[in-house]
Amino acid sequence: MIRINENYLKLQASYLFKDIGDRVAAFQKAHPDREIIKLGIGDVTRALPEACVKAFHSAVDEMADDSTFRGYGPDQGYPFLTEKIVEFDFKSRGADISCEEIFISDGAKCDTGNIQEIFAQDIKIAIPDPVYPVYLDTNVMAGRTGRFGNGRYESVHYLDGTRENGFVPGLPETPVDLIYLCFPNNPTGAVADRGVLEAWVSYARENRSLILYDAAYEAFVRDTHIPRSIYEIEGAREVAIEFRSFSKTAGFTGTRCAYTVVPKDCVGYDAGGGKHFLHTMWQRRISTKFNGVSYPVQKSAAAVFSAEGRSQVASLVDYYMKNAALIRKEMTDLGYECVGGTNSPYIWIDGKADSWDFFDMLLNTAGVVCTPGAGFGTCGKGFIRISAFNSHENVQEAMIRIKKALQK
Repeated sequence: MIRINENYLKLQASYLFKDIGDRVAAFQKAHPDREIIKLGIGDVTRALPEACVKAFHSAVDEMADDSTFRGYGPDQGYPFLTEKIVEFDFKSRGADISCEEIFISDGAKCDTGNIQEIFAQDIKIAIPDPVYPVYLDTNVMAGRTGRFGNGRYESVHYLDGTRENGFVPGLPETPVDLIYLCFPNNPTGAVADRGVLEAWVSYARENRSLILYDAAYEAFVRDTHIPRSIYEIEGAREVAIEFRSFSKTAGFTGTRCAYTVVPKDCVGYDAGGGKHFLHTMWQRRISTKFNGVSYPVQKSAAAVFSAEGRSQVASLVDYYMKNAALIRKEMTDLGYECVGGTNSPYIWIDGKADSWDFFDMLLNTAGVVCTPGAGFGTCGKGFIRISAFNSHENVQEAMIRIKKALQK
């Protein structure tokens, strides 16, 4: 008799975005002539930057010639990419990170989900609410969360993000071991200033905790006083692992390239209190379970850091942020309180109603897809998330439809 991992039975319903997809599919089947504008899932709609496309084509041509063909690449990624990452993403901001501490991967979602494998099952975890579902669900699968009841898992320390704290949770009142943070935040679009991150780093150092810092949306930060990496904070190298992505920055959602930073100073502890370097453990996990991102994709990602690529990526980010500004303005003018949309491509809106009811109303009345906040946790109830990832024309049309629907 084959036994199953019964922790999977603790997962609540299905994955949020599958639920949304099913509702949209049912609506489209019932109304085949209605045009749907999707501002829900955070998927980009603009083409890859031209510099990346050129590099991609060139690399594919190399793969077509025996003399330049490449098979398996380095476990942690090609130096031509990791060197650019260090130079432009970290040294340029005063962060001390080396090439050996960069691990190229096929997505921040994968890495934030897989990183928990190197930690003990009985650790105390702190997860924000609202939250990107992957952080929570992968710990449910691993058996760390206990039973589910009254909307929450019994063994999780929830970091409440509320209107009162600007959706930037405060420090835990009791010691925890593993802390998930995401800034700019998905789903709320909130950002953490230097003081907030300094407090978290101090907490982690005092409690021998580890911060898992998801910075997938750092390219959208416009405020020069807001850190774009946790390694801009003194002492973070010892207590933080950071996740980055090319998905939203350069449109790589379908191309798949990201990276994780595990500093060599980062340590964890065995049952006897002995120190172990997390860099070594993650490197062992990667070399065992992952064969790397393809050479053409890594060449394309490296082109992001060329002069041409940086200019094109900046234009791409500007394009989506123009959408975000429009969405925030229109929803604010309609009398809805909003967070995000200034340093983030997401606008978090107090819908003044049940999240799923608001979702259904916009879908059925306006033909616009948003994301119900309740799908991100208890603190998301009553809110919706609208994404800026679409064309200017579609966003303008969506806001006209939403305005009509809400003013009826």
